Amino acid sequence: MPESSRTIRVAVLKGGPDAEHEVSLRSGAEVAKALRTFGDLEVLEQVVDRPSVEDLRALGVDVVFPALHGPFGEGGPLQDRLEEAGIPYVGCGPDASRLGMDKLACKRRVASRGVPVLEDDHLIEGVPSRLEPPVVVKPIDDGSSVGVRLCRTAAEFAAARRDLHPRFKRLMAERMVRGREITVGILDGHALPLVEIVPAVEFYDYEAKYLRDDTRYVVEPALPAGITDACRRHAVAAFEAVGGRDLARIDFLVDADGPWFLEVNTMPGMTDHSLLPKAAARVGCSMPALGRLLVDRALARSTSVGAAPRRVLRPV
Repeated sequence: MPESSRTIRVAVLKGGPDAEHEVSLRSGAEVAKALRTFGDLEVLEQVVDRPSVEDLRALGVDVVFPALHGPFGEGGPLQDRLEEAGIPYVGCGPDASRLGMDKLACKRRVASRGVPVLEDDHLIEGVPSRLEPPVVVKPIDDGSSVGVRLCRTAAEFAAARRDLHPRFKRLMAERMVRGREITVGILDGHALPLVEIVPAVEFYDYEAKYLRDDTRYVVEPALPAGITDACRRHAVAAFEAVGGRDLARIDFLVDADGPWFLEVNTMPGMTDHSLLPKAAARVGCSMPALGRLLVDRALARSTSVGAAPRRVLRPV
């Protein structure tokens, strides 16, 4: 346990205004439950919408764990407000959060570091795409597969665009490949064991991620020679390219040509279905230890809590 002579007040923020509100409620509940196992932590579990700087200061806490997913809570605005409020918090800073949320800008940055990415196109309403099906159409700045469509034909592509353009400000298309879905958690700058996602349905959508119980998750899957190392190497490069901090989850598709980077999640889910906690558990870092590590990392960036440096827990 970190060396401390006083109680540390931690606010776990959950909910938020974005499409992933329900997922965030579950993530926040799991984080709060984990942190309450430590006697020196006083945990405030707070459902929020768009808290102002004044709202954040009024919490009266030493550190914030923002278990929020989506453009506001994960994409920079909340991080801006926490910076202005002067409260240390878990996760990426504002710039990295914005970059991670913008799938197109993130792909450009990551590709500049030599990480392989699939061909894509920024879709402008009324303008023909330069990509031909099969493609995947997705919002540029949302997560949890919200609004994602698989389009094998021109008719499906056109229908997806008709439906999605009015609902999302920015859309993209990406070349569709058939492959294995692999994710790599990053914790404190290091790659965790790979996890393969094996959905019972064709597409790993929101329901498969959070509502169904028939999706299988294989930790440390058997992959062709060199692929595991390539995924780990590319994941760390992507994390560093966006300026990541504390934690992230990097998603890939693996086909015969190797791993293809899909996106960076700067605040991965922390539910009982979530992948980063599964990977951390494989290396001996339980959910309480994971939550504590992240809180201690945030506190270590602040000089406002005690004079002595705090010992940071690391997975074994």
